[in-house]
Amino acid sequence: MNWITSLFLIALFLNFIIEIWLNIKNQRHIGQHRSSVPDEFSQVVSLEAHQKAADYSRAKLQLGRLGLLYDAAILLFMTLGGGFQDIYTLWLNSGLEPIWRDVLFLMSTLWVLSLLHLPFSIISTFKIESEFGFNKTTPLKFISDLFKQWALILVLGVPIIWAVLTIMNHYLDQAWWLYTWVVWMGFQFTLMWAYPKWIAPIFNKFTPLEDEEMKTRITQLLERTGFESNGIFVMDGSSRSGHGNAYFTGMGKNKRIVFFDTLLETLTPEEVEAVLAHELGHFKHGHIRQRLIESTFITLAGLALLGWLIQLPEFYTGLGMTSQTPAAALLLFMTAVPVLFFFMGPLSALKSRKHEFEADAFAAKHVGSAPLISALLKMYRDNASTLTPDPSYSAYHDSHPPAKIRIDHLKSLATHHKKEE
Repeated sequence: MNWITSLFLIALFLNFIIEIWLNIKNQRHIGQHRSSVPDEFSQVVSLEAHQKAADYSRAKLQLGRLGLLYDAAILLFMTLGGGFQDIYTLWLNSGLEPIWRDVLFLMSTLWVLSLLHLPFSIISTFKIESEFGFNKTTPLKFISDLFKQWALILVLGVPIIWAVLTIMNHYLDQAWWLYTWVVWMGFQFTLMWAYPKWIAPIFNKFTPLEDEEMKTRITQLLERTGFESNGIFVMDGSSRSGHGNAYFTGMGKNKRIVFFDTLLETLTPEEVEAVLAHELGHFKHGHIRQRLIESTFITLAGLALLGWLIQLPEFYTGLGMTSQTPAAALLLFMTAVPVLFFFMGPLSALKSRKHEFEADAFAAKHVGSAPLISALLKMYRDNASTLTPDPSYSAYHDSHPPAKIRIDHLKSLATHHKKEE
């Protein structure tokens, strides 16, 4: 056992213990508050809906605990147990050219990992989501989506992995990680640009928004805030799930505003406008740009770290691989190294919650707090989002503020705006 092994095991153990403790703590906290609806939500959320949300959250947490144990076991088996090395040994005997052997090794290993995690996706979709009335996916559609995902990964994954491995092999003694970073970021930005028009329609149907009142409100809001998009679309989210949402997607002239059809069925035009104003707030505050810049530099730092690790024999042997090749290093970097940085998750969640408050303030300024509060309450109710998460769990995991804190913040903004008037 070398220092890489020790560090990996310590990080994996700490992450597992923290996650299990928070999971159990959250499940208990939700259960303790299941019997009554918090006063500030009682006029919109019935006791039946509140208890459904509690039971739904607890069911997902229970499955999550099994997933944590399963994921840790799979990772240990694949690394220290020699699973990755066994797969690589099979490809070593294939007789293929080294570059294609390594590409197929990485693709096949990622495919095996996706297969190993497939049971949890099936349980989540066809047991939990079905039990609580959210699943609209048929087994045939589930399988169809799965094959589409695999085909997409094959079409996009093979060229980028080939390009990265080619750079690593040719410039291993130089700044290969810098060249790889340039290629990878170009690939990422191209995907972001292409996603709305070419990739998303593979899985869902997108139609232009037809509701004239809603379209007028949205157009006026876009004009007031100086935002341009390539269209307002409705996605057939109801073909797979009963959950509702809205989002922006794309880059440059390919930016699109997308509403789930399930969301439009329950919200009024004024509430839809408020939800959109919140999303616009993310753009106007530069949150999307900030995340892209941060992601760019984190990727660069990560590849620079790999540039150092790839030179250390103990990096490979410490994580269960005797083959010390760029492909082996890349696989370990994608699967094992992230465990060492588990502490970055809560920091990211903290920043995300700050961004949510800022986006809410933007919406309150341009549309008003009341319609956003009304929309959020309906979304909490219809998506069976718990109104009483454990504070510790929420602070560690949640990218959005808890319901009570978020609603109280919007109410305080409404009071502030009235005083200004």
